[in-house]
Amino acid sequence: MSQEKLAKEIVELVGGEKNVESLVHCATRLRFVLKDDAKADKAKLEKTEGIIAVKENGGQFQVVVGNKVPEVYSAIGQISNILDDSSDKEKPRKAAKGLGGIIDIISSIFAPLLGVMAGAGILKGLLLIASNLGWLETTETTYTILYAAADSLFYFLPLLLAVTTARKFQGNMFVAMTIAGALIYPSIVTLKSEGTPTDFFGIPVILMNYSSTVIPIILAVIVMSKLEKFFNKTLHDSVKNFVTPLFLLVIMVPLTLLVFGPFGVYVGNAIAAGLVAAFGFSPLLAGAVMGASWQLLVIFGIHWGLIPVFINNVAVYGQDGVKPAATASIFAQTGAAFGVMLKTKNKKLKTLAGSSTLTALFGITEPAIYGVTLPLKRPFIAGVIGGAVGGAIIGQAGTLAFASGAPGLLTLPIFYGPGGQGFPGLILGIVVSFVVSAVLTYIMGFKDPVEEETKTEPAVSTEQSVRAADASDEVVFSPIEGTIVELSEVPDPAFASGAMGKGIAIEPAVGRVVAPFDGTVTVAFKKKHALAVVSDTGAEILVHVGVDTVKLDGQHFTSHIKEGDRVQAGDLLLEFDIAQIKAAGYHTVTPIIVTNSANYEEVIPQAKGNVHSQELLLKLYSGKGQE
Repeated sequence: MSQEKLAKEIVELVGGEKNVESLVHCATRLRFVLKDDAKADKAKLEKTEGIIAVKENGGQFQVVVGNKVPEVYSAIGQISNILDDSSDKEKPRKAAKGLGGIIDIISSIFAPLLGVMAGAGILKGLLLIASNLGWLETTETTYTILYAAADSLFYFLPLLLAVTTARKFQGNMFVAMTIAGALIYPSIVTLKSEGTPTDFFGIPVILMNYSSTVIPIILAVIVMSKLEKFFNKTLHDSVKNFVTPLFLLVIMVPLTLLVFGPFGVYVGNAIAAGLVAAFGFSPLLAGAVMGASWQLLVIFGIHWGLIPVFINNVAVYGQDGVKPAATASIFAQTGAAFGVMLKTKNKKLKTLAGSSTLTALFGITEPAIYGVTLPLKRPFIAGVIGGAVGGAIIGQAGTLAFASGAPGLLTLPIFYGPGGQGFPGLILGIVVSFVVSAVLTYIMGFKDPVEEETKTEPAVSTEQSVRAADASDEVVFSPIEGTIVELSEVPDPAFASGAMGKGIAIEPAVGRVVAPFDGTVTVAFKKKHALAVVSDTGAEILVHVGVDTVKLDGQHFTSHIKEGDRVQAGDLLLEFDIAQIKAAGYHTVTPIIVTNSANYEEVIPQAKGNVHSQELLLKLYSGKGQE
């Protein structure tokens, strides 16, 4: 499929151009902010050729397309006005709150810079190697020119962040850049370097080195954007185009130097110092945790919270000791995909695993994770274990990063510092993480699709078939009335991936949850959005109303049970207001999960289309006594 055709299909399936509030991209993903997520057809997107996965994290609707993301992004710009800042926009949707809102902000600000940041980081790393090995003297003009090319992005980082932050908060990009330029203006830099006492109308100014800093300019532009909207509403149309920028510069530059700058630098340094202290306390343990968890953080989008810390460490200390351990996680999932390629007999999966292994070696792990290891489950677990082992080795070796860039084969030079200290430990760590994950994947195995495709059932009589169909160890009746939704289509990776257990989901038509069988309430969440019931024969069922509805803090929910209550099938457990939950911006699709799925050989859905409460929903087979 051509990039133009793929771009058209993506725009159409996310609800059309008018449904897109903003769009940025990172190394593999198109990151949409949609006005109404319900208008996007996630199921069709996931089945579209050229799309690896579709995820909803941090207030963003993310379409994973792999290495071709720049071309698809550009094609979207050519066929629509989505990338045009001057295009007319409808009223944007309510911004995400809490952690999701923070992740959305950080990813929107940094994602557009990741490509050039990786390229500059690689060049900086290569120059470090060349100078350390004596291939190129730092006094040579050739080195000076190349180093300027590599370091300019980081030196002028506040200017670039001013642009992306202004775009995110719909502020004037040129005013934002001017404020950022004032922070690194030569005369201001001279005042700092010479230690000149500085004040602003008698108010002492604590000068900082703002080159390469992250937090100060982001805070400044956020406040600037709010003030800009206020002035544009207050001032007359005939003067606001030049008076608003005047007011913003006069207010924001001093305010940033007096407040936001020092505050941002202190906060960034404190976070960096905390992580450095953790690695100082136990580099082996801290490295293992980072190596094991990095890809999990990536799946849920939480890794964006650490990227500014990595950049800040390099800016403040000239090096970062936290990021190297994350490299083990990259190569661990690569090894897991390689293990799948070696073991599977399915030609399609073997091809996918092989190509995913190649791209993952260069730091692009989404195809390997979403296309191979995570759907097969055990290989992903093997990758987590391998990442922990490799991360521990790298942490104990004291490996450091001296520039920014996504971990991968091409960016290994950024970890090569003076004398190469810690670099052998990095190489050993990534090799071990790759090998351990590949071997564990091969040994632990996985449910090969070939087995499902070639498996033939022995001939049985009608009487035997009926008896087998009725030989389930447990039946679960529907606790909700609504429309059946495949678990894989739930917009939450924890449920969609099956990590929480097997089951089904229902888009509710009526806001009532009833008991799915006779049993005992084991969990009644204080936020009222979810509950768990265990049957008298041991089946554990979790009913989770909606996605991220925990953030509603119990609003629009009425619970009728408490933990320890005995219930009979059909008893009312919970009521919820579907319209109010949707109006608050949350999905109401409700996963119904068998949380102890490992105790059953099969969990088989029995309902399709629309289902009424207390209709047969699931059959659970343990496999015992069915020989």
